[in-house]
Amino acid sequence: MSTKSISIIIPVYNEASTIKQLMDNLEYFRDKSEIIFVDGGSSDNTKSIIEKRYRVVVSPKKGRASQMNYGASLSGGDILFFLHADSHLSPDALERIHEVMEKGYKAGCFKIKFDSRSIIMKICGFMSNLRVRLRNIAFGDQGIFIDRKYFYGLGGYREIPLMEDYQLSMDIKADGEKIALARAKIITSERRFVKNGRLRTMARMQRLQYMYRKGEDIEKIASLYK
Repeated sequence: MSTKSISIIIPVYNEASTIKQLMDNLEYFRDKSEIIFVDGGSSDNTKSIIEKRYRVVVSPKKGRASQMNYGASLSGGDILFFLHADSHLSPDALERIHEVMEKGYKAGCFKIKFDSRSIIMKICGFMSNLRVRLRNIAFGDQGIFIDRKYFYGLGGYREIPLMEDYQLSMDIKADGEKIALARAKIITSERRFVKNGRLRTMARMQRLQYMYRKGEDIEKIASLYK
């Protein structure tokens, strides 16, 4: 087992109705990692629910990138593991992170599987994992983990309203490093796809990613996403 420590950093905002599921899932990892929830100023009782069992801090600025950067600044782990609030980990998750990092990689993510029986979501998960292998692009719902020193060497997450995970992947790619795909799955909710229709959401995301690659204004992209 690696001697490197892992900090799990979870940005949250108005997750009162679902956060207990993740909290239960993380019980297995409490003695094996540092766990920090970073609230973005929730208007519900997300923070009070979490603080009964875990460390939760309030970010000075709302926004996933700002929250994750803030959580990272308060953490002490050699490896930073950024986890979305609607994802669940397999029991061997930390071992698989160590396995990747011990091979010399500086960053990695998990194979995503959506909590859905929909064939559309199965295809989406397959394409997400293939994208990591072929394009070296990982998204936050895949559970990105990264060497702490390398993360800060890259400048952390760019504090933009959207695409912070995409930009981090591009920064890693530009630096000549490979994002490894860990030998474990992360189960992620399909809720953001269901709300506005699975196919419509996927098409919109592809369009917004294209716009971002072409350098269009991030505020415009964020408004279209909302």
